[in-house]
Amino acid sequence: MTNESSLDVSDITTGAQWQPDVLGAGYEQRTLTFGPDPDGEGDAVATLVRYTPESGAAATEQAVLYVHGFTDYFFQQHLAEHFAGRGHRFYALDLRKCGRSLRDGQTPHYVTDLALYDAELNESLRIVREETGGEVLLVAHSTGGLIVPLWLDRLNRAKGTVASGITGMVLNSPWFDLQGPSYYRTIGTPVIKALGKFRSMIELPGGGISSYGDSLHHSVAGEWDYNLDWKPLSGFPVRFGWLRAIRNGHAQLHAGLDIGVPALILRSRITKFARKYGPAVDVADAVLDVRQIQRWSGCLGDRTNIVPIDGARHDVFLSSAEPLAQAFTELDNWLDWLAIYRRSYTSPKAGA
Repeated sequence: MTNESSLDVSDITTGAQWQPDVLGAGYEQRTLTFGPDPDGEGDAVATLVRYTPESGAAATEQAVLYVHGFTDYFFQQHLAEHFAGRGHRFYALDLRKCGRSLRDGQTPHYVTDLALYDAELNESLRIVREETGGEVLLVAHSTGGLIVPLWLDRLNRAKGTVASGITGMVLNSPWFDLQGPSYYRTIGTPVIKALGKFRSMIELPGGGISSYGDSLHHSVAGEWDYNLDWKPLSGFPVRFGWLRAIRNGHAQLHAGLDIGVPALILRSRITKFARKYGPAVDVADAVLDVRQIQRWSGCLGDRTNIVPIDGARHDVFLSSAEPLAQAFTELDNWLDWLAIYRRSYTSPKAGA
């Protein structure tokens, strides 16, 4: 459980070098600047966080880069500590207008093209590889689980993901399609795209549901502590310009990607949508339809392992103790497999 929500956001120091982070000892942050925001909301900045514990497993040349979802930012210290315990160097990225990267006058999480995130993803990858000298595993949650595969597909076509130093990808409940009634995905999508183009800042009706947030945060029914300014219980408003970018991303995914590396997809076994919190929300995905995750995972274009976790929440790594332990076991088993697979894949063939 984290406790940084009690800290004043003004305590954060920004700059081109590493500075202390709100998560406290062992955590540092670095501001990445990208000039004027293409969507006209001031300057675009992102924030790279790193975890450098004083003790733990011996560090390896393997690194992890974590990317959050919508109405989210990096605060999952137990995830960083788990990877560090395996010897991985851990980094996390707060995307532009998200969490640590949100600036006055900006609309939280708002972009009109998911490819805009390529700038901070490319720069973060460069920094991580420069600092560690090794290869990088990508880990992403929810909307990040859509953003990262799209980026990897573009990177693979341009340079090759393996040649860029990426070994694999772990997706935690990725957002692969628009949940809800089927007409949202048929006749609703042209409406979303039209409004997203011409009335981009209009809010999608029906927001303000706090059931998932209530399940997570310790102030209501959950076990976790985090900054409610950066991750409000009811979520940030969804705007049509942003949702248009999401639907364009879904279409690209459904047409088939080639990310160039193996992937592990973790998801809850069941979905439970609810307008009000109840215990059933604690043991299901209350945000996405897990059947859609199952259906579209094959579009990533490489070896894919999909694992349902009984009793998991939407963020599998914010589940209660038993499903969380299962998720870490599945993660560790897959990472062990990935290491063996990569050795066999790169070793010289007999008689060569």
